[in-house]
Amino acid sequence: MGTAFLVLKEAMRAATIAWRTYTMGYIGLFLSGATLFLNALVMYGKANAKSVSYFNLFVGTLQIIIPFYLVLVSEQTPWDLYNNAGTFLFGLTYLYVGFTLMRDLDGTGLGYFSLWVSIIALFYTIVTVVHFQDYVLATHWFMWAFLWFLFYLSNALGKDINTYIGKVAFVQSWVTLTVPSMLYFVGLWTVDSIQFLFLLISIASMVYFAMAGLPLVKTSKKSTRKSMEPQGAN
Repeated sequence: MGTAFLVLKEAMRAATIAWRTYTMGYIGLFLSGATLFLNALVMYGKANAKSVSYFNLFVGTLQIIIPFYLVLVSEQTPWDLYNNAGTFLFGLTYLYVGFTLMRDLDGTGLGYFSLWVSIIALFYTIVTVVHFQDYVLATHWFMWAFLWFLFYLSNALGKDINTYIGKVAFVQSWVTLTVPSMLYFVGLWTVDSIQFLFLLISIASMVYFAMAGLPLVKTSKKSTRKSMEPQGAN
């Protein structure tokens, strides 16, 4: 009897930790949605960069404290570390963006950091498909990887794509973060029909990103060809 009680108690404790981790993770996604929305407005030139930097610092700090706490109270299995490490990626990015905007720093460091994160996000995409078979979350990780890669192109390579990044960030702030979090809060996110709907929405979003980016690719190719032409060729 005593052994059964201890097993039940341990199972309840593990379930509580898992529920706490899952719920707090969605709170983090909800706050990330607000941050990415504001950052998109900065890219559009609609919001003051310095004022938005403080919100990045606030949410970035939370995105470091919360997963650190969840790691401490978890069983600290490899999958516990894996799940919480993803949140650290967002937290560190927001902190880096916040300090860069607030101090008007050179963005090359942020750009190369974003390249590193985009590679990690691609790894998360693959694991989410292969191990968890969660195709909606996999598309989200893929879109986040794409966004981080765009920050690399803009900040490290100096590509003039801020308006395009603003479009991508604006869509992702709602499609991958804000709306999924709100649906989770009201108990609808795990409904099969909602999951299927968001898989379609995610695919449509990626098609939109590709179509919106085509003019930039064409312009880049023309500029490359022009730079390669010998002087006086015209």
